[in-house]
Amino acid sequence: MSRARPRSSANRARRERGSASIELVILLPALFAVLFLGMQAALYYHARTVAIAAAHQGAKAAGAENGTAADGISAATSFLIDAGGESVLTGASATANRSATTVTVTVAGHSLNVIPGWKPAVVQSASLPAERLTTP
Repeated sequence: MSRARPRSSANRARRERGSASIELVILLPALFAVLFLGMQAALYYHARTVAIAAAHQGAKAAGAENGTAADGISAATSFLIDAGGESVLTGASATANRSATTVTVTVAGHSLNVIPGWKPAVVQSASLPAERLTTP
């Protein structure tokens, strides 16, 4: 009876030989996919946060009493450069529109990508009322 037990465990060990390698081949790509998606989400969120902050800075500059749309674009571009430039938001551009009552600044670009072939676009806008003197 003692001999039957080692034989069955030896047979089982032979049948399961290489199972860890197969498990790794199946699970590692799934693990890497989850890690890359998490990293991509973090990079997108960071680029989006920088873009909205730059748009807000540009809107504040353009919305000043003597501000112009060019001031808004300059302030947004300067903020993007200070925040990391191309290492945060690639191909970034800023546009501004100032009317008599409101100012809108839009910052567009692409976040950095970890997943090959996918460049998530980031477009953020900020609108503020334009400062102006009114008479009672």
